[in-house]
Amino acid sequence: MSYDVVVCGAGVGGLASARALGALGLSVLVLDRQAAPAEVAKGELLQPESVRILHDWGALPALLDGGAVPVSRLAIRDPNGRMLLGLDYDALPGAYRQILCTGYSNVLRALAGTLDPNVEVRRGVLVEEALRDPAGRVTGVRVLDEGRPVEIAARLVVAADGLSSRLRKSVELAGERHDYDHKLLAFDLPGVEVAPEVSAYRGEEGLRLVYPLPGGRCRLYVQIRADEMRGLGADALTGWCDRVLAGLPALAPLAGALRANLRHRQILAVYRLRAPRLATAGLALVGEAAHAVHPMAAQGMNSSLGDAETLADLIRAAGGTEADAVDRALTEYHGTRLRRLDHTATVSHNAARMLTSTTGVARLLGGRMMRHTAANPRLLRLTTGNLAGVDLHRLTPVDRLYQLGLLSDRRAYAGTVRPTANGGTTP
Repeated sequence: MSYDVVVCGAGVGGLASARALGALGLSVLVLDRQAAPAEVAKGELLQPESVRILHDWGALPALLDGGAVPVSRLAIRDPNGRMLLGLDYDALPGAYRQILCTGYSNVLRALAGTLDPNVEVRRGVLVEEALRDPAGRVTGVRVLDEGRPVEIAARLVVAADGLSSRLRKSVELAGERHDYDHKLLAFDLPGVEVAPEVSAYRGEEGLRLVYPLPGGRCRLYVQIRADEMRGLGADALTGWCDRVLAGLPALAPLAGALRANLRHRQILAVYRLRAPRLATAGLALVGEAAHAVHPMAAQGMNSSLGDAETLADLIRAAGGTEADAVDRALTEYHGTRLRRLDHTATVSHNAARMLTSTTGVARLLGGRMMRHTAANPRLLRLTTGNLAGVDLHRLTPVDRLYQLGLLSDRRAYAGTVRPTANGGTTP
């Protein structure tokens, strides 16, 4: 049994890789150990760069038919709902200037609908390890199919099998995982209308994140301590809910739905992951097999889509699927994507610390950075472009000093208008 490409994992990263590589005319086999996709609270915010990719692949109409909700603002607010920092995507360059809020399963369906006939998806198959030739190059995978060991040869193997990737471990590409000191509690709340924005509330107990979902629903994430929900009975859970609502008056419109759905919740571990290499001879890492970030900045699924697009572009440019051509493309993939992913990880980590720190210097500095960024149109543009993925610019050490209010930025109003003391504006 032989294919041009074997993709291990049928999540967004895996299906995106199959779609992009299948469009090159390659025979692609997608394998996943789950009989059906699990319903999970993740991968629900598509940044503008991802919307562009999905539009190019023909998946956008299906997403919109599935009820994806477009929003144009990511707002950081205080417990009473007052704006602390607003990132307006309408001001971005280019044609894609909105976030799409949708369910993870909707993204999977949209991607599955764009797969070419030369792409085969098989579920209920466990990928055990990579096959390697005497020189160490990956040449396929060994799987368990209905309990039978089977070897499948491939010119390229794509490991999109998640955080605990068996393939990453089998080729000794270790992942460096760092857990945050908190978890997130996720609620899917029906029958609630929320503002058409992604709203991040910065309370005394940390982050509360709210955004609309298809079908008149909304997502609520509540930051909790690692052991906060352990052993809570019904009465204690009600008391916990009351404390959350009392500490964040802006959540009052969600109170009824939250109380009615307290038992329908998911607890999510929050961590960072980075593999030191994204590829080895014959194999590429995609998505959470290679990288993971704090979900607050909505970059995880978006980075997976970018991985898949870049990998396929480089395979096409290599001019064939012979071993030498594939391995040249994989070397370029590692270098190109690692720079982008490191930038994304920095943006995500800084945003997470700003919003999730509850005590000490970190919380104080986070507040200062939000205030001075909100007052500086240039920094606002940079921050919005970095999060959206369409206009990337690293913030310099001097920019950090501007954010902390330690220097005055003479370029703050470059390219915009500046308010004057009498209420007018000046170029």
